[in-house]
Amino acid sequence: MDTTRKKVATVDVLKFLIPSLIGISLFIVPLKYNDEITIPIAILSKWIQDVLAAYLPAIMTIIIILTLLGTVIAKLFKPAFIMNRPFFNSLFNVPTVWFGARILGTLFVIAAFFKIGPEFIWSENTGGLLLNDLLPVLFSVFLFAGLFLPLLLNYGLLEFFGSMLTKVMRPIFKLPGRSSIDCMASWLGDGTIGVLLTSKQYEEGYYTKREAAIIGTTFSVVSITFALVVISQVNLGHLFAPFYLTVTLAGLVAAIICPRIPPLSRKPNTYIGDKKEELDESVPKGYTAFSWGVVQAVDKAKENQSIKRFFEQGSKNILDMWMGVAPIVMALGTIALILAEYTPIFKFLGIPFIPLLEIMQVPEAKAASETLIVGFADMFLPSVIGASIESEMTRFIIAAVSVTQLIYMSEVGGLLLGSKIPVSLKDLFIIFLERTIITLPVIVVAAHIIF
Repeated sequence: MDTTRKKVATVDVLKFLIPSLIGISLFIVPLKYNDEITIPIAILSKWIQDVLAAYLPAIMTIIIILTLLGTVIAKLFKPAFIMNRPFFNSLFNVPTVWFGARILGTLFVIAAFFKIGPEFIWSENTGGLLLNDLLPVLFSVFLFAGLFLPLLLNYGLLEFFGSMLTKVMRPIFKLPGRSSIDCMASWLGDGTIGVLLTSKQYEEGYYTKREAAIIGTTFSVVSITFALVVISQVNLGHLFAPFYLTVTLAGLVAAIICPRIPPLSRKPNTYIGDKKEELDESVPKGYTAFSWGVVQAVDKAKENQSIKRFFEQGSKNILDMWMGVAPIVMALGTIALILAEYTPIFKFLGIPFIPLLEIMQVPEAKAASETLIVGFADMFLPSVIGASIESEMTRFIIAAVSVTQLIYMSEVGGLLLGSKIPVSLKDLFIIFLERTIITLPVIVVAAHIIF
């Protein structure tokens, strides 16, 4: 490596700084809007959601149907305009298991939109919930997050923070420094944005399989806004500050432990395509972490000065998310919600937690146990079910656990499975259980202190 210190021109620093600061302001800087703490991307998403509210279920139904048609054409006819274009080839020429999921997702979305077929598929608590509540959110978040994502990815921001934060992220979380931006974007923005960022970085060869799996399942956290919705649902909105502090502490404990135990610890530490060479995170002689970060950031920004390419990449991101993710979320989310709504499976799975909750002196332990596993289907279900519990302390614990579990199939879980991040359904369920077992004692101790 050339260790001669480069001189960086001010104009080149501005090429890195201006787009990166715009990206930070859109994705990471929190602001107060309509009495809520949120980020500009979420405000834009909410605006388009309100404007198109009446049309979004129909738009998402059409997108999912078109995705299946494209996949059928790619699989059966292999036309040159799909097969010879890497983007369309990866979008439509998917493995058989995802082809099956797209078929299922299409059947479910048609049933939910037209309210045809068995009611348990399209009811307002199963397929109808996904089509009318979740998919419109994904449409609008993906539209703006996908379009502006290159501001975070392509102008040197990750290179700069990668150099600065490697000494923090690597020993504590087993992650490269650049992942700190993924974590912040998730925490302040939305878990879906975190999955999206992580998937893109993994596909471009910046994260190993293990690192991508750790970030996707550990740091794609629930946004501050949604955490407020959850605590309000259990009628404890006035306790938001101690609630969010508890969630943050429990989340950090899980983020330190989970990467060090299976299944995450057993993921191969190789890059996409099984390449083994590690990214060099060392700082050359003659540089500080800061000055080397600036040099790397400027070099990256110089590669990405085309406005046309910016919008091209943004458009590809949007299509990739809409078509790659929505059918999977519809398929897997509907199945998980059907199981939660119409079978006792989650109640049975919660039974082993009853003695644990009783030992920790949690009031109404049986009622609380029924909410602990149902969060795997949808993160909002525990707070909906737990809202009727009398004990404020128990409602607080249920809400906090549901937020720290992270892996729920109606959104983040479905997104992870629909992305290229190497995690299976079995992995996700094991990680979900691990996070529940790790965070529960932390949250219970905090609850005993607060109440």
